[in-house]
Amino acid sequence: MSLQSLTRDAEGEFRREEAAFREPVTGGPERYHLYVSPACPWCHRVMILRALAGLQERLPMSFVAPYRDEHGWEFTGDEFSDPVNGWRFMSEAYKASDPSFAGHVSVPVLWDLQEQRIASNESADLILLIDRWGDLGLYPEAQREEIDAINERTYSEINNGVYRAGFAHSQRAYERAFDRLFAALDWADGLLAERRYLAGDDITIADWRLFPTLLRFDSVYHTHFRCNGRLLAQYEHLWPYARALYQQPGVAETVYFDQIKTHYYTTHDELNPKRIIPKGPLDEDWLQPSNR
Repeated sequence: MSLQSLTRDAEGEFRREEAAFREPVTGGPERYHLYVSPACPWCHRVMILRALAGLQERLPMSFVAPYRDEHGWEFTGDEFSDPVNGWRFMSEAYKASDPSFAGHVSVPVLWDLQEQRIASNESADLILLIDRWGDLGLYPEAQREEIDAINERTYSEINNGVYRAGFAHSQRAYERAFDRLFAALDWADGLLAERRYLAGDDITIADWRLFPTLLRFDSVYHTHFRCNGRLLAQYEHLWPYARALYQQPGVAETVYFDQIKTHYYTTHDELNPKRIIPKGPLDEDWLQPSNR
């Protein structure tokens, strides 16, 4: 996959394209089918919420293959098949929903079985939807202002910050992204020095928005995206915090490190043209007690 097609500003800074399908979702989970890539952090948070809500039977899910070329996300067969529509490429869902669509084809995709169209491709909306479906209470009304503020900084500086560093097209854009990323990681580590989770004593939606980036940090972003200022495992509070989230019931089953590493290290030829997948990190035990 060429990175030339990605949107950047005049100084070479990566700009993320907005989700195209964000209409209100009506009906229960049985009306929909979920398409995801376990390699993708935006999909991963949706997968986690689905598992926490116990919706595995009520909201069926299909995987696209981890490698993505110029054709986009693909169903290659076996575990990466589409049993609902028989598509070969995820782009077919976008064309079926909007024949004039010419934007970026992304996952996750919530497919409306009744209307035969994409209901949503915005993970931030989907995790709130699944929180309501599962009555998880991860977005309590009394804390929403604080959670929203945390989410805004997490998304801008960390979730998207690693991509801003990795996809930068100039030294200045990269260094600016690098500095912003590690300033935000220090901020999050400082929060966790004072509280158990980002918004207090209980896990909220804010934690599940940060976790997928932390999970991928040492195995992918530190090396592949040149985010080598510090390993997650070197943070006094972020590292045990991330392990505490990983060890929540049902979460480990949503983690596919093989697909994560395959996706990043084989998809971006400009960053890794030989497509060699690093074996590390060594001795990073996600099941080590977190003591949080």
